Amino acid sequence: MSTNAQLKNKREKSRFKKYYEDEVVPAIMKDFGFNNRLQVPYIEKVIVNIGMGEASQEPKSLETAQNELSLITGQKPIVTKAKKSIAGFKIRVGQPVGLKVTLRGERMYEFTDRLITLAIPRMRDFRGFSRKSFDKFGNYSIGIEEQLIFPEVDYDKVDKIRGMDITFVTSTDDKDLSEALLEKMKFPFKSKK
Repeated sequence: MSTNAQLKNKREKSRFKKYYEDEVVPAIMKDFGFNNRLQVPYIEKVIVNIGMGEASQEPKSLETAQNELSLITGQKPIVTKAKKSIAGFKIRVGQPVGLKVTLRGERMYEFTDRLITLAIPRMRDFRGFSRKSFDKFGNYSIGIEEQLIFPEVDYDKVDKIRGMDITFVTSTDDKDLSEALLEKMKFPFKSKK
C-alpha cells in the first residue's frame, strides 16, 4: 500500500463517527429543538477498566490481561496501582491492582462500533443494558462479565475469564440528553416500562 493510500485511510472517518454526524446529530437537534449542531452532546471518551486484585500474587496474569486489553481496544493499557494498603486483601501501596485504557477520537468510535455490533450480540442471556447506570454527570457505565465476547480474543489463549468496566463519558450533564444520545447511537437499552 502506498504512503498516500495510508494517509487517505487515516483521514477517513470511522463508520460510527460518520453515522453520528449524519444520523444522530440531526435526530437529536429535531427532538430537543436545538438550532446549532454544536449544542448536540457527544461522547468525549471511553474508559475501559479491568480490576486485577490477584496481580500482586500472579504477575503473569497482569501481562496476559494487558495483552488481551490491548487487542480489544487497539491501545496499550496503563497499569493502575494501589493508593493505600488493605491488609484483608493483601494489597500494599504501589502494587498493581488493575489496567485502564482511555480511548478518544477515531479509536473510541471504532471500539464503540465493535462493542455494539460485534461483542454485545455475543453475550449470553442479554436482555439489554439498564437505564439506571447513568451518573449525575451524564456518563454511562456498563460491566462486561467476560472478555471472550470480543472477537479479537483467542479462546484457546485465555488463561482466566476476566470482566471489565466500560464508561462512556459524554459532553452533557443532562441524564435525559445523554440517554437520548446513546439510544440514537444504537445502544441496546432495556425497553422503557
